[in-house]
Amino acid sequence: MKSRYKLNEKKRKKERRAVYKKKYKKFAILLVIVLLLLLIWGKFVEPNMLVINDYKVETQGLPNSFNGVRIVHFSDLHYGLTKEKRLEKIIKTINSLHPDIVVFTGDLVDLSHDLTDDDIKVLVNNLKNIDAKLGKYAIYGNHDVKNSNYDDIMYDAKITVLKNNYDAVYNKTNEGILIYGLDDTLEGTPKINSIKNKEVKNIKNRIVLVHEPDYINNFIYDYDASLVLSGHSHGIQVNVLGANLFLPKGSKKYYKDYYEVSNTPLYISNGVGNTGINFRLFSVPSINLYRLYTS
Repeated sequence: MKSRYKLNEKKRKKERRAVYKKKYKKFAILLVIVLLLLLIWGKFVEPNMLVINDYKVETQGLPNSFNGVRIVHFSDLHYGLTKEKRLEKIIKTINSLHPDIVVFTGDLVDLSHDLTDDDIKVLVNNLKNIDAKLGKYAIYGNHDVKNSNYDDIMYDAKITVLKNNYDAVYNKTNEGILIYGLDDTLEGTPKINSIKNKEVKNIKNRIVLVHEPDYINNFIYDYDASLVLSGHSHGIQVNVLGANLFLPKGSKKYYKDYYEVSNTPLYISNGVGNTGINFRLFSVPSINLYRLYTS
């Protein structure tokens, strides 16, 4: 015959198992709810957000006439996954910042999207509405190299495409700054040689546009740049506990919003669109505003 103590101990163990089971069930339900909320947030909320990153950038060699000049930088539109209403919002936001210069660092249309004539009209009509006093510039991203309409879209939108070449920008005086754009480094043929021309060397403040940020190591140690602007990384796009699940080739080393490489500031846009999947988590789409000042 079992003792009263053993019977009570057996009863207590059974009660503890019941309590633990209840706790585990509550935890599992809570976990499912959190995951569902994250999925809803990443699918329907965060991709439709748009924040402004406002930076004060002090660079050497900046002419006095450029003190306070505003550069707006956006990237990785991936039209197709990004729709017309979203594009309209992006352009409206850019213009609300009253830019002097606007730069686009690549990936206009997502490769998964079959571009139609109507799409082209939407892109041109919206992009040409960007209002920038001193100029609008774009470079190739890896998705643009295979887009045969890219140059025509940008030309009709009055945006200058820089493909291994540059433009000198002036503001009221004969002292200017240089904007140099590299061809895409994954699908194109980037060349930095022309940036060493005598004409270019006379301009002390030089801004380099490159789609894939990791390529900075290929030129920054041999070329004196004042500022490098890039995109491609999407700010990881799905940024869960630093797991870096969606880092594309070309942004494995540099993918956050800011680095200093060889004493040169590198700013990387989070992008305004998505690629692969229309989903973002803890990596809000953004537009960068740079206010230039002499150091």
